[in-house]
Amino acid sequence: MEKRVMTYGKRRRGLVAAAAVLSGVLTLAACGGDGDSSDSKGGGKGQSQVDEAAAKDASDAQIKITPKTGATDAGINRDTKVTVSGGKLTSVTMVSKADGSTVAGSISSDGKSWKPDGQLERSTQYKISASAKDSDGRKATEHSSFTTVSPANSFIGNFTPEDGSTVGVGMPVSINFDKAVTNKKDVQSHIKVTSSSGQEVVGHWFNGNRLDLRPKDYWKANSTVTLKLDLDGVEASSGVKGVQEKTVTFKVGHSQVSTVDAKAKTMKVVRDGKLIKTIPISAGSPDNTTYNGQMVISEKFKETRMNGATVGFTDDDGKGEYDIKDVPHAMRLSTSGTFIHGNYWGAKSIFGSQNTSHGCVGLSDTKGANDPNTEGAWFYNNSQIGDVVVVKNSNDKTVAPDNGLNGWNMDWSQWVAGSATGA
Repeated sequence: MEKRVMTYGKRRRGLVAAAAVLSGVLTLAACGGDGDSSDSKGGGKGQSQVDEAAAKDASDAQIKITPKTGATDAGINRDTKVTVSGGKLTSVTMVSKADGSTVAGSISSDGKSWKPDGQLERSTQYKISASAKDSDGRKATEHSSFTTVSPANSFIGNFTPEDGSTVGVGMPVSINFDKAVTNKKDVQSHIKVTSSSGQEVVGHWFNGNRLDLRPKDYWKANSTVTLKLDLDGVEASSGVKGVQEKTVTFKVGHSQVSTVDAKAKTMKVVRDGKLIKTIPISAGSPDNTTYNGQMVISEKFKETRMNGATVGFTDDDGKGEYDIKDVPHAMRLSTSGTFIHGNYWGAKSIFGSQNTSHGCVGLSDTKGANDPNTEGAWFYNNSQIGDVVVVKNSNDKTVAPDNGLNGWNMDWSQWVAGSATGA
């Protein structure tokens, strides 16, 4: 009998040790004794007494890890976290199964939670191991393994202007999504643009992939604009969720609006309400007129190549009617190829007297873009992304609002009508 009691004692100690690492959840009935009732008959302790003793040694700390094990579409920003009740976290380790790298994270000052320090990668499997102790120093552990959402099942928005940039008063916030959005109201309601000027900002959907946001009138000069994308977990369409959580701030510089009069062949540059320069120009020829309307400078190139074939100007052999590899001081006004740029190949006499281009606005310049005394160089050096160039008196239609960043050519009621959330 003595031998049987000693054997049972060893088994009991093993059960207590096992219970101490089960995060406070006991499943001893499945892994307890051999069910031999002779133990109790022989004077040993019953199974219920063993369970009770083990329970007293189990930790009060209860760890919860999200996402749950097996999740396959976890978000990459806010979905991942570890919390504990009845104790404090002592360690959390998160590892990428793809390359074994450790994900940096931080335990809160009160020891009650943990989260990654930065954004996770898409389509990546991660493993989390967490440990905690209760007030009596008893340890609990928990594990989870999950996979983040794939590019095929997520969407992002590529936006302009860039964080920290300074732009002109005409610069809208333009977001191009990499997948078409059908739940436009849900997506737009998680995008907010505010200005230190207090101007009301409304978004307009040009299609399922593009959302532009602007105030009724140009931004106030010297204001600050903030874009907040809170799209993590927001569903753009069935099974496609957002992954972005970002705040972008940019500054609006001075107000500069330059008006090109295609008939008079001049451009008047007005900064902060004052005329600072009048420049002779050469706009589109009678056969290739320049668009009318308000156009926003979206790109600047000290030199760039312009080939007519890329915008539909070809000869009988299919080659471009022009191919100039070093156009100086070029600034884009439309997606379709309208620029305001320097021109060194035309006679100096055309500026202010003839419209000769294929639709662009030309300014007198020199080859190499190194002469700061030319009209083309002056305008380039005194312009910023987001400045407005208005063309009038051309024998052409008004540029389409979505051809470049040119939504200013749509009146306010039309603009608001394209919002999924209203004004």
